[in-house]
Amino acid sequence: MKSLFRSLQDQLTANLKGTRSILHPGAKGEASEANWIAMLEAHLPRRYSVDKAFVVDFMGGCSEEIDIVVYDRQYTPILYNHSRQLFVPAESVYAVLEVKQNFSERNFKYAGAKAASVRKLRRTSTSITHAGGVEKPRQLTPILAGILAYGTDWTPALGDAFEKSLKKRSINERLDLGCAVLSGSFEVLYSDKGEIKINRSDSSLALIWFFLNMLKHLQSIGTVPAIDYDQYLSNLNGKA
Repeated sequence: MKSLFRSLQDQLTANLKGTRSILHPGAKGEASEANWIAMLEAHLPRRYSVDKAFVVDFMGGCSEEIDIVVYDRQYTPILYNHSRQLFVPAESVYAVLEVKQNFSERNFKYAGAKAASVRKLRRTSTSITHAGGVEKPRQLTPILAGILAYGTDWTPALGDAFEKSLKKRSINERLDLGCAVLSGSFEVLYSDKGEIKINRSDSSLALIWFFLNMLKHLQSIGTVPAIDYDQYLSNLNGKA
């Protein structure tokens, strides 16, 4: 498995390196996003959808546009999808990821702000009817946030400056995962007391280490809460 993912990492690295020669910043960003989306779509279980999207809630709140949203399509709908403008309900979101050329203080701050624009949205949860009866509304699950990149501006890549940048983030801006294919990956574990533990990989295992950690976190979340359509209907009628 290690050798297979190493080949995939080499391919992704080459693709991302190619996009760096694009002069227009917007086009360069879109090309990088497309490479990461293609990789995730090809390897995540089918229960997860992966797209660039806006996230909305029943109160009419809307996030900033997110480079990569990992969301549920089995139990929740897409609320709007036209001309590459995708809007998904906050209840459907498992994770949000920002794509940048490099890890840096500026880009970590930016990714944290994007995550906060999603996490501050209001999510509903309702009971689920199934063959065995009715299951009570489940508690809201955490929304993962991360950053994906080609390399890093820091030396060493995942050293003190990197760690200080992670610790600056507020609760809603927290970054849980990240991968820079040339430099390594990270996972951050947050305690209820505000303490953090940072796990790191070296550059040779960056992609597989990130991917398996992401799967581990998604597995711990389970299934997103069931959307309460009455809340959305009430807001349409001006009652919310």
